[in-house]
Amino acid sequence: MNQYQESVCLQGHIIDSLLLAKVLDLILMMGGTFDLEDVHIGKTREEPSHARIRIRTTSRALLDDILKAIQPHGASIEREADCRTNRAPADGVLPDDFYATTHLPTQIRLNGRWLDVDRIEMDLAVLVNEARSMAQAVPMGEVRRGDQIVVGREGVRVIPLQRPRERDVFGFMESQVSAERPHGHIIADIATRMRQLRERHRHGQADSKVLLAGGPAIIHAGGREALTWLIEQGFVHTLFCGNALAAHDMEADLYGTSLGYGLSAGRAVPHGHEHHLRTINRIRAIGSIEAAVTSGVIKQGIMAACIRQGVPVVMSGTIRDDGPLPGVITDSVRAQSAMRALTPGIGLALLVASTLHSVATGNLLPATVPTVCVDVNPSVPTKLADRGSFQAVGLVMDAASFLSELARVLGRST
Repeated sequence: MNQYQESVCLQGHIIDSLLLAKVLDLILMMGGTFDLEDVHIGKTREEPSHARIRIRTTSRALLDDILKAIQPHGASIEREADCRTNRAPADGVLPDDFYATTHLPTQIRLNGRWLDVDRIEMDLAVLVNEARSMAQAVPMGEVRRGDQIVVGREGVRVIPLQRPRERDVFGFMESQVSAERPHGHIIADIATRMRQLRERHRHGQADSKVLLAGGPAIIHAGGREALTWLIEQGFVHTLFCGNALAAHDMEADLYGTSLGYGLSAGRAVPHGHEHHLRTINRIRAIGSIEAAVTSGVIKQGIMAACIRQGVPVVMSGTIRDDGPLPGVITDSVRAQSAMRALTPGIGLALLVASTLHSVATGNLLPATVPTVCVDVNPSVPTKLADRGSFQAVGLVMDAASFLSELARVLGRST
Protein backbone atom coordinates (compact mmCIF):
# COMPACT_ATOMS: atom_id res chain seq x y z
CA MET A 1 0.00 0.00 0.00
CA ASN A 2 1.37 3.42 -0.96
CA GLN A 3 2.17 5.70 1.94
CA TYR A 4 1.88 9.45 1.75
CA GLN A 5 4.02 11.37 4.18
CA GLU A 6 5.02 14.83 5.24
CA SER A 7 7.28 16.20 7.97
CA VAL A 8 6.00 19.05 10.14
CA CYS A 9 7.67 21.14 12.82
CA LEU A 10 6.38 22.43 16.13
CA GLN A 11 8.30 24.99 18.14
CA GLY A 12 7.75 27.23 21.12
CA HIS A 13 6.18 26.34 24.45
CA ILE A 14 4.68 23.15 23.06
CA ILE A 15 4.95 21.10 26.26
CA ASP A 16 3.35 23.27 28.95
CA SER A 17 0.69 24.46 26.49
CA LEU A 18 -0.08 20.80 25.60
CA LEU A 19 0.32 21.56 21.90
CA LEU A 20 2.51 18.54 21.17
CA ALA A 21 -0.01 16.20 22.80
CA LYS A 22 -2.90 17.80 20.88
CA VAL A 23 -1.13 17.43 17.54
CA LEU A 24 -0.22 13.79 18.13
CA ASP A 25 -3.76 12.99 19.29
CA LEU A 26 -5.25 14.60 16.18
CA ILE A 27 -2.97 12.62 13.86
CA LEU A 28 -4.03 9.33 15.45
CA MET A 29 -7.73 10.23 15.78
CA MET A 30 -7.94 11.11 12.08
CA GLY A 31 -6.38 7.82 10.99
CA GLY A 32 -2.74 8.73 10.44
CA THR A 33 0.47 7.53 12.09
CA PHE A 34 3.56 9.43 13.12
CA ASP A 35 7.23 9.16 14.01
CA LEU A 36 8.86 11.65 16.36
CA GLU A 37 12.07 12.28 14.43
CA ASP A 38 13.54 14.94 16.68
CA VAL A 39 12.40 16.37 20.00
CA HIS A 40 14.16 19.02 22.09
CA ILE A 41 12.52 20.09 25.35
CA GLY A 42 13.47 23.44 26.82
CA LYS A 43 14.98 23.19 30.28
CA THR A 44 13.54 26.48 31.58
CA ARG A 45 10.22 28.33 31.33
CA GLU A 46 11.78 30.77 28.88
CA GLU A 47 13.59 28.24 26.67
CA PRO A 48 11.41 27.04 23.76
CA SER A 49 10.98 23.41 22.75
CA HIS A 50 11.11 21.89 19.27
CA ALA A 51 9.69 18.76 17.65
CA ARG A 52 9.84 17.34 14.12
CA ILE A 53 7.05 14.88 13.31
CA ARG A 54 6.80 12.68 10.22
CA ILE A 55 3.15 12.00 9.39
CA ARG A 56 2.13 8.95 7.32
CA THR A 57 -1.27 8.26 5.77
CA THR A 58 -2.79 5.92 3.21
CA SER A 59 -4.10 8.71 0.96
CA ARG A 60 -3.17 12.20 -0.12
CA ALA A 61 -6.61 13.49 0.87
CA LEU A 62 -6.23 12.20 4.43
CA LEU A 63 -2.76 13.73 4.69
CA ASP A 64 -4.14 17.08 3.54
CA ASP A 65 -6.96 16.85 6.09
CA ILE A 66 -4.51 16.14 8.91
CA LEU A 67 -2.23 19.01 7.89
CA LYS A 68 -5.25 21.31 7.85
CA ALA A 69 -6.36 20.15 11.32
CA ILE A 70 -2.98 20.52 13.04
CA GLN A 71 -1.96 23.83 11.46
CA PRO A 72 -3.96 25.95 13.99
CA HIS A 73 -1.86 24.31 16.71
CA GLY A 74 1.32 25.66 15.17
CA ALA A 75 2.40 22.69 13.04
CA SER A 76 4.08 23.89 9.84
CA ILE A 77 5.38 21.86 6.91
CA GLU A 78 9.12 21.41 7.32
CA ARG A 79 10.15 21.88 3.68
CA GLU A 80 10.50 25.62 3.26
CA ALA A 81 8.53 26.95 0.34
CA ASP A 82 7.03 30.31 -0.51
CA CYS A 83 3.27 30.64 -0.28
CA ARG A 84 1.28 30.23 -3.47
CA THR A 85 -1.12 32.88 -4.72
CA ASN A 86 -3.80 33.13 -7.37
CA ARG A 87 -5.67 36.15 -8.64
CA ALA A 88 -9.24 36.77 -7.51
CA PRO A 89 -11.45 36.02 -10.54
CA ALA A 90 -14.02 38.75 -9.75
CA ASP A 91 -14.95 41.34 -7.15
CA GLY A 92 -16.05 39.59 -3.97
CA VAL A 93 -14.96 36.15 -5.23
CA LEU A 94 -11.91 34.25 -3.95
CA PRO A 95 -9.88 31.79 -6.03
CA ASP A 96 -10.49 28.09 -5.46
CA ASP A 97 -8.43 26.55 -2.64
CA PHE A 98 -7.96 29.92 -0.92
CA TYR A 99 -6.38 29.77 2.53
CA ALA A 100 -8.99 30.49 5.25
CA THR A 101 -7.47 32.17 8.30
CA THR A 102 -7.79 31.34 11.99
CA HIS A 103 -7.81 34.07 14.64
CA LEU A 104 -4.24 33.16 15.70
CA PRO A 105 -1.13 35.13 14.68
CA THR A 106 -0.24 34.03 11.15
CA GLN A 107 2.77 34.41 8.85
CA ILE A 108 3.34 33.74 5.15
CA ARG A 109 6.63 33.04 3.40
CA LEU A 110 7.24 35.43 0.50
CA ASN A 111 10.50 35.60 -1.47
CA GLY A 112 12.24 33.57 1.22
CA ARG A 113 11.10 35.79 4.12
CA TRP A 114 8.39 35.18 6.71
CA LEU A 115 5.93 38.10 6.91
CA ASP A 116 3.28 38.75 9.55
CA VAL A 117 -0.29 38.84 8.27
CA ASP A 118 -1.80 42.14 9.44
CA ARG A 119 -5.31 42.51 10.88
CA ILE A 120 -5.72 38.82 11.48
CA GLU A 121 -9.15 37.43 12.37
CA MET A 122 -10.89 34.16 11.70
CA ASP A 123 -12.52 33.12 8.43
CA LEU A 124 -10.83 35.63 6.13
CA ALA A 125 -8.47 35.30 3.17
CA VAL A 126 -4.88 36.58 2.93
CA LEU A 127 -4.20 39.36 0.43
CA VAL A 128 -0.58 39.71 -0.70
CA ASN A 129 1.04 42.89 -1.97
CA GLU A 130 4.32 41.48 -3.30
CA ALA A 131 5.67 44.86 -4.40
CA ARG A 132 5.40 46.20 -0.84
CA SER A 133 6.20 42.86 0.87
CA MET A 134 2.95 43.04 2.80
CA ALA A 135 0.17 40.62 3.68
CA GLN A 136 -3.21 41.39 5.20
CA ALA A 137 -6.29 39.41 6.16
CA VAL A 138 -9.23 40.53 4.03
CA PRO A 139 -12.98 39.74 4.08
CA MET A 140 -14.37 38.03 1.02
CA GLY A 141 -16.62 40.96 0.20
CA GLU A 142 -13.69 43.40 0.05
CA VAL A 143 -11.67 41.38 -2.46
CA ARG A 144 -11.27 42.96 -5.89
CA ARG A 145 -10.69 41.25 -9.20
CA GLY A 146 -7.00 40.61 -9.74
CA ASP A 147 -6.00 40.72 -6.05
CA GLN A 148 -3.29 38.22 -5.19
CA ILE A 149 -4.79 35.77 -2.66
CA VAL A 150 -2.92 33.02 -0.82
CA VAL A 151 -4.03 29.51 -1.82
CA GLY A 152 -3.11 26.14 -0.32
CA ARG A 153 -1.14 25.67 2.87
CA GLU A 154 2.48 25.79 1.78
CA GLY A 155 4.36 28.82 3.02
CA VAL A 156 1.78 29.53 5.73
CA ARG A 157 2.34 29.06 9.43
CA VAL A 158 0.19 29.74 12.47
CA ILE A 159 1.75 30.76 15.77
CA PRO A 160 -0.10 29.36 18.81
CA LEU A 161 -0.46 31.50 21.89
CA GLN A 162 1.78 30.97 24.86
CA ARG A 163 0.36 30.83 28.34
CA PRO A 164 0.47 34.40 29.70
CA ARG A 165 3.01 34.92 32.45
CA GLU A 166 0.60 36.92 34.60
CA ARG A 167 -1.02 34.67 37.15
CA ASP A 168 -4.54 35.98 36.72
CA VAL A 169 -7.71 34.51 35.32
CA PHE A 170 -6.48 35.14 31.76
CA GLY A 171 -3.46 32.91 32.36
CA PHE A 172 -5.44 29.69 32.54
CA MET A 173 -7.87 27.85 30.32
CA GLU A 174 -11.31 29.11 31.34
CA SER A 175 -13.43 27.27 28.80
CA GLN A 176 -15.34 25.55 31.60
CA VAL A 177 -18.46 27.61 32.08
CA SER A 178 -20.81 27.11 35.02
CA ALA A 179 -23.34 29.22 36.89
CA GLU A 180 -22.11 27.62 40.12
CA ARG A 181 -18.50 28.79 39.86
CA PRO A 182 -17.50 31.72 42.10
CA HIS A 183 -17.11 34.97 40.18
CA GLY A 184 -15.42 37.27 42.70
CA HIS A 185 -11.80 36.47 41.90
CA ILE A 186 -12.49 36.57 38.16
CA ILE A 187 -14.06 40.03 38.34
CA ALA A 188 -11.16 41.22 40.52
CA ASP A 189 -8.66 40.09 37.87
CA ILE A 190 -10.68 41.80 35.14
CA ALA A 191 -10.69 45.00 37.19
CA THR A 192 -6.91 44.82 37.63
CA ARG A 193 -6.48 44.44 33.88
CA MET A 194 -8.81 47.42 33.27
CA ARG A 195 -6.85 49.65 35.66
CA GLN A 196 -3.65 48.82 33.82
CA LEU A 197 -5.23 49.45 30.42
CA ARG A 198 -6.71 52.80 31.50
CA GLU A 199 -3.29 53.96 32.63
CA ARG A 200 -1.69 52.81 29.38
CA HIS A 201 -4.47 54.42 27.34
CA ARG A 202 -3.94 57.75 29.09
CA HIS A 203 -0.29 57.61 27.99
CA GLY A 204 -1.21 56.77 24.40
CA GLN A 205 0.21 53.25 24.46
CA ALA A 206 -0.79 50.64 21.89
CA ASP A 207 -3.38 47.91 22.44
CA SER A 208 -4.77 49.67 25.51
CA LYS A 209 -8.44 50.16 24.63
CA VAL A 210 -11.29 48.37 26.40
CA LEU A 211 -14.19 47.40 24.15
CA LEU A 212 -17.66 46.64 25.49
CA ALA A 213 -20.28 44.97 23.31
CA GLY A 214 -23.62 44.94 25.08
CA GLY A 215 -27.32 44.21 24.75
CA PRO A 216 -30.49 45.82 26.13
CA ALA A 217 -30.56 43.45 29.12
CA ILE A 218 -27.95 45.78 30.62
CA ILE A 219 -30.72 48.39 30.91
CA HIS A 220 -33.57 46.02 31.81
CA ALA A 221 -31.58 44.30 34.59
CA GLY A 222 -30.33 47.52 36.19
CA GLY A 223 -26.76 47.79 34.94
CA ARG A 224 -27.18 51.18 33.26
CA GLU A 225 -25.71 53.31 36.06
CA ALA A 226 -22.70 51.03 36.52
CA LEU A 227 -21.83 51.04 32.82
CA THR A 228 -22.34 54.81 32.65
CA TRP A 229 -19.86 55.20 35.53
CA LEU A 230 -17.31 52.92 33.84
CA ILE A 231 -17.46 55.04 30.68
CA GLU A 232 -17.28 58.34 32.58
CA GLN A 233 -14.25 57.14 34.56
CA GLY A 234 -12.34 56.21 31.40
CA PHE A 235 -12.48 52.42 31.77
CA VAL A 236 -14.37 51.79 28.49
CA HIS A 237 -13.11 53.25 25.21
CA THR A 238 -15.33 51.67 22.51
CA LEU A 239 -18.97 50.53 22.53
CA PHE A 240 -20.69 48.08 20.18
CA CYS A 241 -24.44 47.70 20.57
CA GLY A 242 -27.72 47.61 18.70
CA ASN A 243 -30.71 49.89 18.37
CA ALA A 244 -32.28 48.48 21.54
CA LEU A 245 -29.56 49.28 24.10
CA ALA A 246 -29.37 52.89 22.94
CA ALA A 247 -33.15 53.28 22.75
CA HIS A 248 -33.82 51.86 26.21
CA ASP A 249 -30.92 53.79 27.74
CA MET A 250 -32.44 57.06 26.53
CA GLU A 251 -35.96 55.87 27.39
CA ALA A 252 -34.73 55.47 30.96
CA ASP A 253 -33.50 59.06 30.93
CA LEU A 254 -36.70 60.51 29.43
CA TYR A 255 -39.35 58.33 31.10
CA GLY A 256 -37.65 56.36 33.88
CA THR A 257 -38.63 53.09 32.18
CA SER A 258 -37.00 50.35 30.13
CA LEU A 259 -39.33 48.69 27.64
CA GLY A 260 -42.16 50.27 29.62
CA TYR A 261 -41.09 48.82 32.95
CA GLY A 262 -40.54 51.37 35.71
CA LEU A 263 -36.91 51.06 36.83
CA SER A 264 -37.55 52.66 40.20
CA ALA A 265 -41.21 51.64 40.66
CA GLY A 266 -40.46 48.01 39.87
CA ARG A 267 -43.59 47.50 37.80
CA ALA A 268 -45.01 48.14 34.36
CA VAL A 269 -46.39 51.67 34.01
CA PRO A 270 -49.53 52.68 32.07
CA HIS A 271 -48.83 52.97 28.33
CA GLY A 272 -45.17 52.21 29.10
CA HIS A 273 -44.92 49.99 26.03
CA GLU A 274 -45.01 53.21 23.97
CA HIS A 275 -42.03 54.82 25.67
CA HIS A 276 -39.28 53.31 23.53
CA LEU A 277 -41.18 54.33 20.39
CA ARG A 278 -41.66 57.87 21.66
CA THR A 279 -37.96 57.99 22.59
CA ILE A 280 -36.87 56.89 19.12
CA ASN A 281 -39.29 59.32 17.50
CA ARG A 282 -37.99 62.24 19.55
CA ILE A 283 -34.35 61.50 18.71
CA ARG A 284 -35.21 61.14 15.03
CA ALA A 285 -36.91 64.55 15.15
CA ILE A 286 -33.80 66.10 16.72
CA GLY A 287 -31.59 64.44 14.09
CA SER A 288 -28.95 62.56 16.09
CA ILE A 289 -28.10 61.19 19.51
CA GLU A 290 -25.21 63.65 19.74
CA ALA A 291 -27.55 66.59 19.13
CA ALA A 292 -29.97 65.26 21.74
CA VAL A 293 -27.15 65.13 24.30
CA THR A 294 -25.53 68.46 23.48
CA SER A 295 -28.93 70.21 23.51
CA GLY A 296 -29.73 68.81 26.94
CA VAL A 297 -32.68 66.65 25.91
CA ILE A 298 -30.74 63.53 26.98
CA LYS A 299 -28.96 64.33 30.20
CA GLN A 300 -27.65 61.07 31.69
CA GLY A 301 -26.89 57.49 30.79
CA ILE A 302 -24.71 55.36 28.59
CA MET A 303 -25.15 57.23 25.32
CA ALA A 304 -24.69 60.61 27.01
CA ALA A 305 -21.49 59.37 28.66
CA CYS A 306 -20.15 58.11 25.30
CA ILE A 307 -20.84 61.46 23.63
CA ARG A 308 -19.21 63.46 26.42
CA GLN A 309 -16.20 61.17 26.75
CA GLY A 310 -15.63 60.86 23.00
CA VAL A 311 -16.19 57.09 23.07
CA PRO A 312 -16.93 55.81 19.54
CA VAL A 313 -20.14 53.78 19.24
CA VAL A 314 -21.16 51.35 16.50
CA MET A 315 -24.89 50.56 16.56
CA SER A 316 -25.75 47.58 14.37
CA GLY A 317 -29.36 47.10 13.34
CA THR A 318 -31.43 43.91 13.24
CA ILE A 319 -34.58 42.85 11.41
CA ARG A 320 -36.75 43.47 14.49
CA ASP A 321 -35.68 47.07 15.19
CA ASP A 322 -38.18 49.87 15.68
CA GLY A 323 -37.29 53.18 14.09
CA PRO A 324 -34.37 52.80 14.05
CA LEU A 325 -32.46 55.54 15.86
CA PRO A 326 -30.31 57.90 13.79
CA GLY A 327 -26.84 56.41 13.47
CA VAL A 328 -27.94 52.77 13.52
CA ILE A 329 -26.29 50.94 10.62
CA THR A 330 -28.97 48.77 9.02
CA ASP A 331 -26.70 47.16 6.41
CA SER A 332 -25.05 44.24 8.25
CA VAL A 333 -21.98 44.22 5.98
CA ARG A 334 -21.44 47.95 6.57
CA ALA A 335 -21.94 47.42 10.29
CA GLN A 336 -19.35 44.65 10.31
CA SER A 337 -16.89 46.91 8.49
CA ALA A 338 -17.51 49.71 10.99
CA MET A 339 -16.87 47.34 13.89
CA ARG A 340 -13.77 45.92 12.21
CA ALA A 341 -12.35 49.43 11.77
CA LEU A 342 -12.40 49.95 15.55
CA THR A 343 -10.87 46.62 16.63
CA PRO A 344 -7.18 47.60 16.17
CA GLY A 345 -5.78 48.68 19.52
CA ILE A 346 -8.24 46.67 21.63
CA GLY A 347 -6.54 45.25 24.72
CA LEU A 348 -9.61 43.75 26.42
CA ALA A 349 -13.12 42.93 25.20
CA LEU A 350 -16.16 42.69 27.47
CA LEU A 351 -19.09 40.97 25.73
CA VAL A 352 -22.14 41.46 27.92
CA ALA A 353 -25.71 40.16 27.52
CA SER A 354 -25.98 40.06 23.74
CA THR A 355 -25.68 36.78 21.87
CA LEU A 356 -25.52 38.34 18.40
CA HIS A 357 -23.09 41.13 19.26
CA SER A 358 -20.94 38.82 21.41
CA VAL A 359 -20.47 36.23 18.67
CA ALA A 360 -19.99 38.89 15.98
CA THR A 361 -17.43 40.78 18.03
CA GLY A 362 -15.60 37.63 19.09
CA ASN A 363 -15.22 36.60 15.45
CA LEU A 364 -13.64 39.97 14.60
CA LEU A 365 -10.98 39.79 17.32
CA PRO A 366 -7.60 38.08 17.09
CA ALA A 367 -6.94 35.36 19.66
CA THR A 368 -4.39 37.60 21.37
CA VAL A 369 -7.13 39.88 22.76
CA PRO A 370 -8.32 38.77 26.23
CA THR A 371 -12.09 38.36 26.05
CA VAL A 372 -14.76 38.16 28.75
CA CYS A 373 -18.24 36.94 27.81
CA VAL A 374 -21.04 37.45 30.35
CA ASP A 375 -24.54 36.05 29.85
CA VAL A 376 -27.27 34.30 31.83
CA ASN A 377 -27.44 31.75 28.99
CA PRO A 378 -24.41 29.44 29.44
CA SER A 379 -24.31 28.55 25.74
CA VAL A 380 -23.15 32.08 24.85
CA PRO A 381 -20.00 32.27 27.05
CA THR A 382 -19.31 28.61 26.25
CA LYS A 383 -19.26 29.39 22.51
CA LEU A 384 -16.93 32.34 23.00
CA ALA A 385 -14.66 30.63 25.54
CA ASP A 386 -14.16 27.67 23.18
CA ARG A 387 -12.53 29.75 20.42
CA GLY A 388 -9.17 28.06 21.01
CA SER A 389 -7.56 30.71 23.17
CA PHE A 390 -6.17 30.73 26.69
CA GLN A 391 -7.40 34.32 26.84
CA ALA A 392 -11.18 33.76 26.87
CA VAL A 393 -13.23 33.85 30.07
CA GLY A 394 -16.90 32.93 30.34
CA LEU A 395 -19.19 34.03 33.18
CA VAL A 396 -22.75 32.83 33.63
CA MET A 397 -24.43 35.71 35.46
CA ASP A 398 -26.73 38.62 34.78
CA ALA A 399 -25.38 41.80 33.24
CA ALA A 400 -26.32 44.11 36.10
CA SER A 401 -24.58 41.98 38.73
CA PHE A 402 -21.42 41.78 36.65
CA LEU A 403 -21.24 45.49 35.81
CA SER A 404 -22.19 46.61 39.32
CA GLU A 405 -19.58 44.40 40.96
CA LEU A 406 -16.94 45.38 38.41
CA ALA A 407 -17.65 49.07 39.00
CA ARG A 408 -17.56 48.54 42.78
CA VAL A 409 -14.16 46.84 42.62
CA LEU A 410 -12.91 49.70 40.43
CA GLY A 411 -14.00 52.31 42.98
CA ARG A 412 -17.66 53.16 42.47
CA SER A 413 -19.14 53.89 45.89
CA THR A 414 -22.86 53.68 45.14
